[in-house]
Amino acid sequence: MIIKDTTLKIDKKTFIIAEAGVNHNGSIDIAKQMIHIAKEAGADAVKFQTSIPEDLVTDYAKKADYQYKHTIRNESQLEMLKRIHLPLDDYKILKRECEDQGIEFMSTPFDLKSLECLHEIGMYYYKIPSGELTNLPLIREIAKVAKKVILSTGMSNLDEISETIDILVSGGVSKKSISVLHCNTEYPTPMKNVNLNSMLTLGEQFKVNIGLSDHTLGIEVPIAAVAMGATIIEKHFTTDQTLDGPDHKASLNPEELKSMIKAIRNIEAAFGNHTKVPTEGELKNINIARKSIVASSNISKGEIFTIDNLTTKRPGNGISPMMWDKIIGEKSNKDYCKNELIEL
Repeated sequence: MIIKDTTLKIDKKTFIIAEAGVNHNGSIDIAKQMIHIAKEAGADAVKFQTSIPEDLVTDYAKKADYQYKHTIRNESQLEMLKRIHLPLDDYKILKRECEDQGIEFMSTPFDLKSLECLHEIGMYYYKIPSGELTNLPLIREIAKVAKKVILSTGMSNLDEISETIDILVSGGVSKKSISVLHCNTEYPTPMKNVNLNSMLTLGEQFKVNIGLSDHTLGIEVPIAAVAMGATIIEKHFTTDQTLDGPDHKASLNPEELKSMIKAIRNIEAAFGNHTKVPTEGELKNINIARKSIVASSNISKGEIFTIDNLTTKRPGNGISPMMWDKIIGEKSNKDYCKNELIEL
């Protein structure tokens, strides 16, 4: 399923990216398994992270607190990345696996050699992660090759986002081909720090497709984001949350991923349209649920209809109670028994 000439959201269908990231722990077999899991769950794309560790970090770069907590304590960030990364040649294999499974292949480039690799194998969607939003050399090179760009905005402010979008546009990326994701780079993100309303601010400020790259625990926040208008959802998943690695604990397991996607598709189905008319399913219930004007006691022919001898009761296949004021004061043209529908 290679989407080439469409916007990311058509008929309110959210583009769902199952973020495998580095949760393969350096195993191409696990990476392939994750492609199958994402496809089975109903994701539109599965995304990895491509890097040459030595080109990404110095040998003295520290690990983030969440990385330190969930990986080998005495290893550096560089040592960690070397242990869990995949060689560049593997990404051609993973792209082919995605094509065989009918799911879009994506991977985030973290350095220029990785970008060149992903371009050579024909990747279509280019994801700029939050940490690279201020990496001018990389952004310029992405602008030269990308048809569609998805920009995560964790740790950034509006001025920084604006500058990055301007660089992309000046580099040749169409503004309508840029999507901006609200993101918080705490792993996991506490609910009090999610600030979903800022996603709407991104849309208003930059006039682009908006979405969410979510790092909260559970599936509630992505579902809420779709209800608010997100066109893209990105969410980490793993084969096993108990595995050693920086992102497993803040990732969904396969069943949770499937539940999230099912819930999002249900929300989309519930959107409907902007008309307010009874649905086909409601029409059959109108006479059952609504009321008619009926006799509250026996009424003789010629007797005046009053509030004392009329009431409203189900079913609704008689005179509507909205005609109440017109019926009160009229003469009955026949005899009525109690509970009988009044006729005109």
